[in-house]
Amino acid sequence: MENVVILGTGAAGLTAAMYTARANLNPLIIEGLQPGGQLTTTSEVENFPGFPEGIDGTELMAKMRQQAERFGARFQYGQVASVDFQTKPPKIILDDGTTIPSQTVIIATGATAKYLNIPSEQKLIGRGVTSCATCDGAFYKNVPVAVVGGGDTAMEEAIFLTRFASKVHLIHRRDEFRASKIMVERTTKHPKIEVIYSTVVDEVLDVSKNEVSALRLKNVKTGALSTLPVAALFVAIGHQPNTGPFKGQIVLNEVGYIIADNTKTNVEGVYAAGDVQDPSYRQAITAAGSGCMAALEAERYIQHQHG
Repeated sequence: MENVVILGTGAAGLTAAMYTARANLNPLIIEGLQPGGQLTTTSEVENFPGFPEGIDGTELMAKMRQQAERFGARFQYGQVASVDFQTKPPKIILDDGTTIPSQTVIIATGATAKYLNIPSEQKLIGRGVTSCATCDGAFYKNVPVAVVGGGDTAMEEAIFLTRFASKVHLIHRRDEFRASKIMVERTTKHPKIEVIYSTVVDEVLDVSKNEVSALRLKNVKTGALSTLPVAALFVAIGHQPNTGPFKGQIVLNEVGYIIADNTKTNVEGVYAAGDVQDPSYRQAITAAGSGCMAALEAERYIQHQHG
């Protein structure tokens, strides 16, 4: 039986790994589909303390992983198929059938980008439709692109894309943004960004050769349709917490985020850290902080169990 199993290798999971490894708990970390988490899709992280010049997201996660490994953290590739939290100890079942019982579990599975879910968009994912400007922006030099969304993520994506694209059209279904004031200001003042308010993407068009050539837009107030020629559509409309395997096993909120009290879930010995339990902040530093909290909680729980 394991002392600690950590699910996920983003900022939360790797910080938890580092802390539990330093406490000689010999943690096992299950890597999942996206080792390094969402930060690996971010080219420049400027707001993580200790890096005044900024740092590449993938590099930051690689350094965190090295730090955890230095203290003896173990990594195993696999996806969580299901869990059994009704019995003691809690058990993790991987997609290859492996069952791992553990005294404590730290869930740090993060969240995944949402798409618009129109058939033409789904068909063209990877052919001009993407949710990651930092991954794919450089493919669209000197051509017009579009970003859909109204929060900070959409603003960041739009500003980032101005490095490459000839023009960035920011499409938002409402007539005002929910993003932070500073990001709205930066975006609306940028000479390469054109904001299209009160509009949704009705269809992604691929007139030529099975790749994005234009968008059909619909004004939500008038119903008027228009065509916007672009080479790519970047979708930035929020995230879905990766909690599928935990449904019915721990308490989730109405949209699927784990409800945690200082990282404690409603199941004894099971903790949640990072974006999987944080719909509000979703920052690398808050994820890392909650990873630390979950690790300390797990350590205390194990000590208490052994008197």
